[in-house]
Amino acid sequence: MTGVTTDLAGLVETILSTPRAGQRRLVALAGAPASGKSTLAETLASLLRQAGCDTQVVPMDGFHLDNRILTARGILHRKGAPDSFDAAGLAHLCRRLAQEDEVFYPLFDRARDISIAGAGHVSAGCDTIIVEGNYLLFDTEAWRPLVQNWDLAIRLDVSNEVLRQRLVARWQEHGHSHQEAVARAEGNDLKNAALIERFRLDLPGQNVLQNS
Repeated sequence: MTGVTTDLAGLVETILSTPRAGQRRLVALAGAPASGKSTLAETLASLLRQAGCDTQVVPMDGFHLDNRILTARGILHRKGAPDSFDAAGLAHLCRRLAQEDEVFYPLFDRARDISIAGAGHVSAGCDTIIVEGNYLLFDTEAWRPLVQNWDLAIRLDVSNEVLRQRLVARWQEHGHSHQEAVARAEGNDLKNAALIERFRLDLPGQNVLQNS
């Protein structure tokens, strides 16, 4: 059964009590752009470490395809859409995270708008990994294989109105005018949010966190 919660302490207890299928526990934290995934992932990781569980956060953004590839495919303006990521590469990483002692992975540099190979590192002593990203619970052929890796799944539930406000504010913080920020939010980010809802994959035991 899917549970709805806003209780972080309870969510931490749920994570700690979740058995591992592999060497490490893998927790998926999925949600739309600007739903608060990164903030929540770091908060949960901090709380888990305080509870004595060595935890790291691995974002899926390192699997953005390079801008040159997106340009060649005519989808640079849709960067962040499902087909602008290397979903198979992410699935391969998750299998390694579950089973291997030491793992390196790519990170996305937002200032330079590029992914950097081997910039992230998971140490051998890491017990639990929170993987955060838009399409971790996305029911399409390319993304569905990811769910085989999750010991626990969490989905952030945020209203479209709140998402729009956050997205416009985010683009303005990056130096865009209000009009440009609205255009970017409505022309790409909110379209991706709609896709995430349309192809939402609900798993048995999945947790839903309402974040407003």
